[in-house]
Amino acid sequence: MNWTRKQRYQRFSEMTKEEYGELQKAVEQSPWRQTYHIQPPIGLLNDPNGFCFHNEKYHLFYQWFPFGPVHGLKHWYHVTSDDLVHWKDQGVAIEPKEWFESHGAFSGSGIVHEDQLHLLYTGNTRDNKWERHSYQCLAVMDKEGDLKKHTAPIIQGSPEGYTQHFRDPKVWKKSDSFYLVIGAQRENQTGCILLYRSSDLLEWEIVGEVKTSKSDFGFMWECPDYFELDGKGVLLFSPQGLEAQKYRYQNIYQSGYFLGNPMNLSDGSFEHGDFQELDAGFEFYAQQTTLAPDGRRILIGWMGLPEIEYPTDRYQWAHCLTIPRELFIKNDTLYQRPVREMEKLRENHTAISDTIDNETKTYEDINGQCYELKSEMSAQTASMFGIKICTGQEEETVLYYDNVNKEIVLDRQKSGESFAEDYGTKRVKPLDCKHLSLHIFVDTSSLEIFVNEGFYVFTARIFPSSSSQGIELFATEGYIDLEISKWSMNPPRNTEIQGS
Repeated sequence: MNWTRKQRYQRFSEMTKEEYGELQKAVEQSPWRQTYHIQPPIGLLNDPNGFCFHNEKYHLFYQWFPFGPVHGLKHWYHVTSDDLVHWKDQGVAIEPKEWFESHGAFSGSGIVHEDQLHLLYTGNTRDNKWERHSYQCLAVMDKEGDLKKHTAPIIQGSPEGYTQHFRDPKVWKKSDSFYLVIGAQRENQTGCILLYRSSDLLEWEIVGEVKTSKSDFGFMWECPDYFELDGKGVLLFSPQGLEAQKYRYQNIYQSGYFLGNPMNLSDGSFEHGDFQELDAGFEFYAQQTTLAPDGRRILIGWMGLPEIEYPTDRYQWAHCLTIPRELFIKNDTLYQRPVREMEKLRENHTAISDTIDNETKTYEDINGQCYELKSEMSAQTASMFGIKICTGQEEETVLYYDNVNKEIVLDRQKSGESFAEDYGTKRVKPLDCKHLSLHIFVDTSSLEIFVNEGFYVFTARIFPSSSSQGIELFATEGYIDLEISKWSMNPPRNTEIQGS
């Protein structure tokens, strides 16, 4: 469908019941609907927003365009959870009706203040010459879930020296002050992050640009997120416009972090190490974190990318979010592991111990379409070894370790229906190890692979046939010792969960 500008900028409240029903019918025909990931009921999902714990529940919002799988007029859609696993659909939270958000309620974040959830977001507008004007906006949700927008922007436009690519505020509190970081673009078309301060969440003053070591690192930095973890300062962001390198920056846009000393909030100075990518796979962007009541730092990302067409598009929906991941620091690296609450979905456990000697093996009950799998592989003499997932007639997704070149590879060349091939069908990372630990989550059309306790994570959408449910373990030119555990996933039963 060739979308007109008018079609892209419709509000959900303008959709008729008949239109919703037709879109819903198309979605129901899709063979790739997820079972335990957050996904849109219809239309397109992208960035996670407003991730917060408030009133004994996790609140999570996501960017949503309801009319189809395109980036049109963005709304905020709302889901809640008691446990980070079972998500209840709460419907649209922010519909862009005000002048300062006329062309979309763009991404933002949430913070609890005076027992209310304060949502800060970017209002996107266009003038009659189709030039962008960005405003930072505020909406407040009370304990009953009623939401009220502030009547005017809390930050009017971008400061001097920066373009109108000025969006995605992430807010936090330190001592008696509130702070936020905003993704920005300098007038010389390079990306950066700006730091602001407030005493009341309403009146904001600019502290200045966050002072990093990168003055020319892509053309825009989206979705910044700053927090402190284990005495370190962590700055997450999604830079656009990086040139691909051998092991790095293979996707259309990237997501990653700086890790260093805590940021100096009086002037924005930040001493840090090199930029590290958050995910080694194909689909991961626009991450956001929150602090759990028990002190864990939890991350959720968009399992998708801008400007890419996906096979689900023809069924009038697109994208999902990752499973929640706990962040921790080890050896000056940010690790990720699935939150322990994911274990609530486990059922039908199968465990195998074996040796694989220059062969490929399958095992009874080690298969399926939606499951969690753990494997420990000790490289004894094999030159290459790994696992094939979602195998079937001429279909397979392969994760393997090359013991000669010391590389770990995810290959989705034969994963099913192909897409985004301009960006390659393999992702490769350097890794020197004798023992490979894998923790894998497979859903109907996605996989998330945590390597060596979360040192690497490979996230990918895949679109295999429903019959491709095999799992194969293999070793070549030698043998490995193998231990494997697999659980089928007991998906949420409530029809309101996941927008299903």
